[in-house]
Amino acid sequence: MPLPAPSSTQESTLPPTDTLAETPPSLELPAARVLRRFRIVFNSVKTHFREIEKKAGLAGAQVWALSVIEAAPGIGVTALAQAMDIHQSTASNLVKPLVEQGLLQVERSAVDGRSRALRLTPAGLRVLRKVPGPFMGVLPQALAGLDRATLARLDRDLGALIEALGVDTRASQIPLGTPDR
Repeated sequence: MPLPAPSSTQESTLPPTDTLAETPPSLELPAARVLRRFRIVFNSVKTHFREIEKKAGLAGAQVWALSVIEAAPGIGVTALAQAMDIHQSTASNLVKPLVEQGLLQVERSAVDGRSRALRLTPAGLRVLRKVPGPFMGVLPQALAGLDRATLARLDRDLGALIEALGVDTRASQIPLGTPDR
């Protein structure tokens, strides 16, 4: 998106729009550089999820759910939601089509007959084996590999960005790679 032209009453210290891409990194606008970094992150996430969808025919969040269930056979929807750090209703919405497609089976829990235990079917296991990792996605995996100080800085700085955006923070409970509803 081009930068707005300065008014005739104000002097601009910005380079002309057509030369912004050619500006040396030491002279570029900090906001433009950070925006480019966000694009790199978002595009790597999108590319990973596209690859998952191409290979598995499922959304990335559904594949992640399958992998969590494979690692913890008999897990319930509440525990699945906790493992994925999402709202329970979101976990239920991920599970329902997987059951309908025959990738998961739901059984009564042996511990509590009111709750349901989730298990992969052989078809679900086959789908999971086709998919390139990481199952949770490239962004959660990369974040998990960062040190505490870096994560604390990112948390603080992204909090400031979220506040500046003035957006609804309930979106934090919806995983990336969730199928459109």
